[in-house]
Amino acid sequence: MSDIAGNLSNIKSQIPQSVKLVAVSKTRPATDVQVAYNEGHRHFGENKVQELLNKKDLLPADIQWHLIGHLQTNKVKYIVPFISMIQAVDTYKLLKIIDSEAWKISRVINCLLQIHIAVEETKFGFSIEEIKEMISSVEFANLRNISIRGVMGMATFTSDENQVRREFAFLRECYNNLKINYFNKSPEFEEISMGMSGDFKTAIREGRTIVRIGSLIFGERNKK
Repeated sequence: MSDIAGNLSNIKSQIPQSVKLVAVSKTRPATDVQVAYNEGHRHFGENKVQELLNKKDLLPADIQWHLIGHLQTNKVKYIVPFISMIQAVDTYKLLKIIDSEAWKISRVINCLLQIHIAVEETKFGFSIEEIKEMISSVEFANLRNISIRGVMGMATFTSDENQVRREFAFLRECYNNLKINYFNKSPEFEEISMGMSGDFKTAIREGRTIVRIGSLIFGERNKK
């Protein structure tokens, strides 16, 4: 058994079956993704559109690709034909462009709303107030080619587990607030994506439904 296969098995043994594992393959070659695929894994995450496009055609067509990094609006059109989920929708403008590009090819794109939960200003995301204002608009109600499946957040990069736990708890509270007040008739609004290699155990305790794990499966990231 390769290191990747063993690592993948080890991670899956540590998370509940109800949690979806997105294996983050950024900077790793397509051959590494193929190893995980051969072990039965299907959900993979990439941060950058170009890297995703470079790998996609080298790998099986039934892979469920998740775009988990910041998405530039001018690159939306390249991924809407095949993407399974865009996890990092961080502006209303981006959401409207996803809807527009998806309409052109008659697809409905699964999206998560990224909420800014970290103290680091460099991280992207909506505030909960911005989301509520967006959802309440007439324009939002007319979006037909996006499906809001839940929320996503990235915690502060810190060794302070209590801070990370508070940020994850806040994300869960945001989800609950949105579910009760805006998506109570939307059964598809059910996902909370949080937790990476360094904090996925904290995320599990705080009620995530999706974790995004890279280095614990594929090894340390290749430096470019």
